[in-house]
Order: sequence, then structure tokens, then C-alpha cells
Amino acid sequence: MTNGSGDGCLYATRVMHRRRVPPLYRFVYRVFYLLVDVDRLDALSSRLRLFSVDRFNLLSLRTRDHGDGRGLRAWAESLLGSRGIELDGGRIRLLTFPRVLGFAFNPISLWYCDHRDGRLRAVIAEVNNTFGEKHSYLLASDGAPLPYDVPIEKEKVFHVSPFLDRLGQYRFTLGAPDARVRVAIHETREGEAILDATLAGERRALTDAAILGQVLRMPWMTAKVVAGIHWEALKLWLRGARFHRKPEPLRPDVS
Repeated sequence: MTNGSGDGCLYATRVMHRRRVPPLYRFVYRVFYLLVDVDRLDALSSRLRLFSVDRFNLLSLRTRDHGDGRGLRAWAESLLGSRGIELDGGRIRLLTFPRVLGFAFNPISLWYCDHRDGRLRAVIAEVNNTFGEKHSYLLASDGAPLPYDVPIEKEKVFHVSPFLDRLGQYRFTLGAPDARVRVAIHETREGEAILDATLAGERRALTDAAILGQVLRMPWMTAKVVAGIHWEALKLWLRGARFHRKPEPLRPDVS
């Protein structure tokens, strides 16, 4: 991490979505993400005036927004332990949208879970939809070290867009969150490309000046994300995209 601190950083990112089936469509938008060490949130909140944990600020992180409310590390370790994955106290980092002036919507948050030996063991892709539902995809290799930049396939089981049904497969390709962050998610159905979603950006030091600069450049960022989702959906509907009613969510909430 920059600034001599391992508690967190910002990423100024560019997000792209490309629909690969008719009606073809592509859009790009700029956002910023927060990467935090879940064990160092108190230190992070103490050293910054414009960032807080579980209370209002220009930027904030509400722990209840993630996991099941029992605490970030407790939830992640419980989930991993139920699948036979042990971190032995290793670092867990969360890449997510912060709340901006108290508001947040996170289409996807990524939990990078390292073993004590420093090697990645799992990534939890925590996905939210605009219906208030959540599902987590566990990306792992049976507890063995998980290499970055190696595609991982998962069955799609969670309803996200009303213009795509719940059938298909995801292929996740994740780079290490270092000087740059890179995430690519490709959706297919029976080998046919359906959707590409990518996130790429550069690390920024997590300082009060950087927070203020990002918010001034992107005020009400998370509110704009929600508005943008509905605006793009309207344009797809006007172009004739087939509408799919929301199915009942599947259980369990982790796959």
C-alpha cells in the first residue's frame, strides 16, 4: 500500500459493460473503489478525518453492508471454514464502493483472502442486485493457493439484470490488487458469449486530500451508479431487449 500504510487505498477505475447478444450494447463509466484491510479499519478511521467506519462521513464503510452482520472477518472465516479453507490468521482485504455522504450501492464487492503465508487462498465475489438481494460466489481451489490472472468458472445462480435470465456461466479473471486493479467477468451460455464486464484502475493513496479530490470529481457517485443502472435498462427495453421477471432467489446464499 502507499503512504507507508497497509490499512487501505483508493482505486480510480473505469468500468465497462458490453452486451454480446441482441440488442448489442456497450457503456463505460468512471467510479472509484476503496480497498481496506478488514483488521485495520479502526486505524484507518483514526488517521482520516473524511472517512469513518459505521458512522456518517464524507466517505464511510458500514460493516452491516457486507457479510451477514456478525463482523467482516468472522463472516469470511466462517464461510471459508465451511468449505475447508483455513487462512490461519492471514490478511483479508475488501474491495468495495464506500458510502458517499451515507449512500451506497455495491453491484459487486471482492474479498481477497490470504493465508498467513501471504498467498491468496480464496476470493469472495459478493454481488448485490437492485431488488435488495445478495449472493456470494466463492472462488477457490479446494484450499490450495489460488493464482491471480487464472480464469475461474462458476455457474450463474443469481438474478442481476431483468434483461438476462439466470441461466449461464461466469468466468472470473482477477489480477492482484496492487499498483493497478483488474477484474474481468465474462458471462456465457452453452459456449455463447452473453456479457463482458471489466473493471480496471490505478491505485491512489488513501488520504483526506485524495478522498476530497475523488468526491469532488464524482459527487454522489453511488447514487449515480443506481440511476445509471436504471437508465441503461430503460434504453435496453426501448431497443427491444426481452424482459425476464425476477425469479425466487436460490438458497443457500453462497455458491
